[in-house]
Amino acid sequence: MYSMKQLKTLCKKHFALLMAVLIIVLFGLNLMVGSVSIPADEVWRILTGGTPARDSWRYIVLEARLPQAVTALLTGGSLATCGLLLQTAFRNPLAGTSILGVSSGASLGVAIVMLLLGGSIATGAFTLSGFLSVLTGAFAGSMAVMGLILFFAAVLRSPVLLLIMGMMVAYVTSSLISLLNFFSTAEGVQSYMVWGLGHFGGVSLTRLPAYAGVTLVGLGGALLLVKPLNALLLGERYAASLGIRVGRVRQMLLLVTGLLTAVSTAFCGPILFLDLAVPHIARLLLGTSNHHRLLPMTMLCGSAVALLCNLLCTLPGEAGLIPLNTVTPIIGAPVVIYVILRYRRGL
Repeated sequence: MYSMKQLKTLCKKHFALLMAVLIIVLFGLNLMVGSVSIPADEVWRILTGGTPARDSWRYIVLEARLPQAVTALLTGGSLATCGLLLQTAFRNPLAGTSILGVSSGASLGVAIVMLLLGGSIATGAFTLSGFLSVLTGAFAGSMAVMGLILFFAAVLRSPVLLLIMGMMVAYVTSSLISLLNFFSTAEGVQSYMVWGLGHFGGVSLTRLPAYAGVTLVGLGGALLLVKPLNALLLGERYAASLGIRVGRVRQMLLLVTGLLTAVSTAFCGPILFLDLAVPHIARLLLGTSNHHRLLPMTMLCGSAVALLCNLLCTLPGEAGLIPLNTVTPIIGAPVVIYVILRYRRGL
């Protein structure tokens, strides 16, 4: 028989495996549960190319639920990764794309494209339209705010002041978005408001390969930063003494965070709390700050939480879906409150 301490140690060693099993279970539930309940054997038959009992089930699974579940899987992992990168780089447990204004910058870029430019970007010889223009606007907005935050981080050596500055940036971008909404058409405001509620259903099956490809590239870039991030935990001077080029690491962090935030925001809208809360859930489970274990675990936790939130958004019967950002605070806010109480002396 194992003692309680031995069981805890054993669980920590196999948390990644347990989380992977949880993700598989949640992924399957996302394919089965909805306004139309589909049995597990029928879902498996559809995924393996068989003929289901009803033809409509094939369309529901392959065209709606499967892309939505994969999008939640990738988006949760990418947003959680962004939160961990920012918390490590700024050495602040409350750093995140939403708190520091990065997601607000992406939202402002999308608002400019959708409300001001009519959904397309035309410059000289070429024109971008549709999701490509929205993605470009989100990327430009997130990169601009991220660069501004990095500048403030070099000037302000206080984590509290940096958080306040990030909040001020978020307020300014929100004001600009409100101004664009005021002067926009009713159709533009409605489409932007629906997009701003957050959802994982904005990626169709045809767009899924492109979305997955860009997201996986960003996650791969984050994994390349594991060693420099571990060095940054001990301070920039120590990292520089180890031969880490801190400036280049910050540039890579800017690129990876901006790319992942832009892609997730453009396709899914601004999603709250996943970037802020999930890294702390991973830390609590593992009990370590070593990014060799923490970063993959954060990705897995982000995917699991996103799949859970997407499942909770699905109402039984014909009630439809509730907005994603009405569910994520229920899971994320208690974690953030716990973090504030735990680190209150150092904030």
